[in-house]
Amino acid sequence: MDFKARFAPSPTGKVHIGNIRTAIFNWLYTRHCGGEFLLRIEDTDLERSTKQAIDALYDCMKWLGLDYDGTPMYQTTQSGAHREAARKLMEAGHAYELNPGEENSPVLFRLPYDCDSFPFVRTVGDVKIETAPETPVSISRAGLVWSIVNHKGKTVESAACLAGFKDLQIYAADNTLLFSLNEETLPGIAAAKDPMVFENAAYFTFTRREVFFVDLVKGELSKPLDSIKDLIIIRSDSSPVFHLANVCDDVTQGVTHIVRGDDHVENTFRHLFIFQTLGFKVPTYAHLPMLVNAAGKPYSKRDGDAFVGDFREKGFLPEAFFNYLSLLGWSPGDNREKMNRQELIEAFTLEHAQRSPAQFDMVKLMNMNGLYIAEMPQAEFEQAVWDFAARWEWRTNADRATFHKVAELMQSRTKTYMDAQTWSYFFSEEFEFDPKGFNKFMKEDARAALTELAAILENMTGTAATDFEEAIRKAETAHTIAQGKLNQPLRICLTGITVGAGVYETAEILGKESCIRRIRRALAHENG
Repeated sequence: MDFKARFAPSPTGKVHIGNIRTAIFNWLYTRHCGGEFLLRIEDTDLERSTKQAIDALYDCMKWLGLDYDGTPMYQTTQSGAHREAARKLMEAGHAYELNPGEENSPVLFRLPYDCDSFPFVRTVGDVKIETAPETPVSISRAGLVWSIVNHKGKTVESAACLAGFKDLQIYAADNTLLFSLNEETLPGIAAAKDPMVFENAAYFTFTRREVFFVDLVKGELSKPLDSIKDLIIIRSDSSPVFHLANVCDDVTQGVTHIVRGDDHVENTFRHLFIFQTLGFKVPTYAHLPMLVNAAGKPYSKRDGDAFVGDFREKGFLPEAFFNYLSLLGWSPGDNREKMNRQELIEAFTLEHAQRSPAQFDMVKLMNMNGLYIAEMPQAEFEQAVWDFAARWEWRTNADRATFHKVAELMQSRTKTYMDAQTWSYFFSEEFEFDPKGFNKFMKEDARAALTELAAILENMTGTAATDFEEAIRKAETAHTIAQGKLNQPLRICLTGITVGAGVYETAEILGKESCIRRIRRALAHENG
């Protein structure tokens, strides 16, 4: 069969990682199944869906290698089809004006009362609901409105569509039947402008029905019809609402599988009815778990970088970013994590998608990125970081030959290109000392040994890392310092910081003369 899934973003600014994760899952799913990955730009928010925002979306997809099939659909080009669908729904009695007779009245979709034959509707059983004392029950074409007393003793109003109350009967406290909703009374209620109000209603009974569907990720999902309201499909300015436009566009594009975030589950219960009443086949649905922070809350900008552009700007590789987002809510089932694109395509099935929220972990992403950087050809890594570092002042006068040595040394230690910001000490001796590290390691015995080391280096003839290592051991021995204990004090002298590549290799790149100057500069620096 034809297999088509789509990515349907509403570009109104930066591209959120949650949205692009949805695109990745759709892309992997269609590529695995040999189907088509379609793109639809839902650009009906004309004020926010600017050319800049749409261009940012395209740029983001290109960076991640998310190619699509066919020509992208722009939702604004389909508004005529949306209005025509609304007209057909009204003619069939499945839609109505909120304020009939008034100019520019919103149009609502009416969930059909007669829906027992729909494949996604089933009967649950008889229900009795007691209403809050001295509160009316009203019924109109928009549905039933009533109040109950909750477990805290508070009166709470509820409302739902007419379709939710099959065989509805409203009673007074003395069991007198006040109203019965049936084939005879339904047309009058559906046509009346004003609601019928029952001031002395005490309870009502009805046959509960529910809407259900089998989700490829979450399994069977269901929702009582008496908890759903009719929904607006045409605004007062005559523009189509998301619900109608979304369904119509899926039909136009021939979408067979809808893979989207689980924040759309509630919409799906309603969209099933729109597909059915318009005479179209209902697609297969899959709802992905949301992305959350460490506290289990929806991941947002408050938790750190939340937009694709942020990660690109900070030196993450598209391959690593793609790989990591693929694993947020899905796994291959065999504990693999680092997977190239072809491996992901071959392994991807929604059966392995998780139902619970997926936690975004920046440390894991950085480690993943580091693995990809470590595997880059050295020349490619060097050029990429050289270009990336153009944003920093130290790069302006950096010697390319020295940079080559630094890049070669630091590649395996680099998690993102942003790490190169700390490489400035290789190209300038005028750096700040980390106060905490300086005070910790530049003690009296270390200072004495470093003074000795500077003198040893002046007479050293070799320039290899092993020569620097031998000189350091001599200085340690001369001052009865345990082997290796002078490494951190020397690192502070040479770089100003307490972490970095091997101190011997670092010294080799800096050269003997620079190392001597740096040691003496540090010795002249006061603690504090």
